[in-house]
Amino acid sequence: VTHSIPACIGSMTINSKQLDNETPVSIFAVNKCYETVQDGTFFDGSGFAALVREGYKVRSDVNITLEFRTTAAHGVLLGVSSAKVDAIGLEIVHGKVLFHVNNGAGRITAAYEPRGTNSLCDGKWHKLQANKSKHHISLIIDGNLVHTDNPYIQSTSADTNNPIYVGGYPADVKQNCLTSKSSFRGCLRNLVLTKGQHTELFDFSRAFDLCGVFPHSCPGAEH
Repeated sequence: VTHSIPACIGSMTINSKQLDNETPVSIFAVNKCYETVQDGTFFDGSGFAALVREGYKVRSDVNITLEFRTTAAHGVLLGVSSAKVDAIGLEIVHGKVLFHVNNGAGRITAAYEPRGTNSLCDGKWHKLQANKSKHHISLIIDGNLVHTDNPYIQSTSADTNNPIYVGGYPADVKQNCLTSKSSFRGCLRNLVLTKGQHTELFDFSRAFDLCGVFPHSCPGAEH
């Protein structure tokens, strides 16, 4: 067994002596337990999850789907970058969802702005789909489609080679298609990236780096 148990443990005794959970000598990646939980991964607003250590290659096309739940108006959802300018990024800024793509010629953005300022940050689950197909990009939030014109039609491939950062990214990592440095606070689930016929569902418990991220369960409501 190489990973921790996704569970709550209480009232533990050793040799009839109850252990003190409140003042541990040391603690790592242990969160409080919640009376009501939902499937998903909890991001506490301080960190990130890093996936695909060897680097994810977006190239000409990628389709990203995920569900998110938050009460914060700002936060990084996902970023994949390169040492050059090529990159993609998903973020929440002022309650809007932005999908940025740079195929090397310049950044373009599809922006979804809800009618109410807080309508995406209401603590309820929302479905997101971001699609890049060559120089076309689109964003679908809860079934509402937004797409944007791209003046750089000759440039079609985002030649990325860095890991996928979800919910934030380390201070020393460059992200060419994210404007926010705010880590996401809330819950994410069902992160799927599709390229052609290849579909990959990402399990956050298998991330090669986790900071402030708790796989397997989300509190049923903000505490």
